[in-house]
Amino acid sequence: MSIDIGLAKRGRQGYHFDDIAIVPSRRTRDPQEVSTHWQIDAYRFDLPIVAAPMDSVMSPETAIALGKFGGLGVLNLEGLWTRYEDPRPLLEEIARIEPAQVTPRLQQIYSEPIKAELITARLQEIRDAGVTVAGSLSPGHTKQFADAVVKAGVDLFVIRGTTVSAEHVSGNAEPLNLKEFIYELDVPVIVGGCATHQAALHLMRTGAAGVLVGFGGGATHTTRSVLGVAVPMASAVSDVAAARRDYLDESGGRYVHVIADGSIGRSGDLAKAFACGADAVMIGSPFARATDAPGSGFHWGAEAWHGDLPRGERVEIGTVGSLEQVLFGPSHVPDGTMNLVGALRRAMATTGYTDLKEFQRIEVVLG
Repeated sequence: MSIDIGLAKRGRQGYHFDDIAIVPSRRTRDPQEVSTHWQIDAYRFDLPIVAAPMDSVMSPETAIALGKFGGLGVLNLEGLWTRYEDPRPLLEEIARIEPAQVTPRLQQIYSEPIKAELITARLQEIRDAGVTVAGSLSPGHTKQFADAVVKAGVDLFVIRGTTVSAEHVSGNAEPLNLKEFIYELDVPVIVGGCATHQAALHLMRTGAAGVLVGFGGGATHTTRSVLGVAVPMASAVSDVAAARRDYLDESGGRYVHVIADGSIGRSGDLAKAFACGADAVMIGSPFARATDAPGSGFHWGAEAWHGDLPRGERVEIGTVGSLEQVLFGPSHVPDGTMNLVGALRRAMATTGYTDLKEFQRIEVVLG
């Protein structure tokens, strides 16, 4: 239902995860009977949790650790690990920068060119550990480095930007035609972000295995302040889930996974994302709070070092426990920042569901 913004403009009410709550059903289940398995293409995971490709969240080491815990770590292939042989001193420096100097120093640090040989080396390191290999590029660098990514043996290729369209049109460079690119690539592609039914439908038609939902909603983003662009995540996930349903009919049965990416800071947000229709979640800040995360209690994303128009910031979020504790507990805080998987299992069990696909049908209310 549209509402009047003024005489010349109509809009639509959108809802954040904080605006909704999950409604219990007439039955309950044992949390131990709940399945959190997720499978995309040929890759099956014990956890429907993907780590955001952010330098404060993922290193080759933490991607390997998350993979062994049953999730999927996505390495930022435009980050410090593909610009420097040893980025650890720089990661330590970023945590110490005075607030007023953060943005210009990040711009300096990330001005170092990306090196194809480091892309290969980092992905090979993850592959050698025996876990699923995933790496992320922005649309602007996808063509340039795609060969290096594929040759390194990536299993899942992620194309991630603030917002990604099916075809980026530019007078300055040859556009990335996603449909052609994905068709010619022999690995599954996850692409995003998007936040509307129509945009998601177009991305699904490119042949993507999954779409990322959300932009401007992360803990480090200032996209809404800088560009005025943002969509409340509960509404965005629900709209894109509807596009998944419509595309399933349109394509004669091809299922595209919906991955909520943004505004998922605590376990309750994670559960609500699935209730709104997500198949999996991509999270950053919960993992950045891990004591073994590369950011040492600080969190920042790719938007923070943009050379012309930064749309993110470094934020201090502190630490709560190890990556294992963030995922599985035991929790020693009551705020939903630890034992994410245990909380998801309990939310599903409390409402009577043992399967994530069934849980997508749970009733939600406003308030």
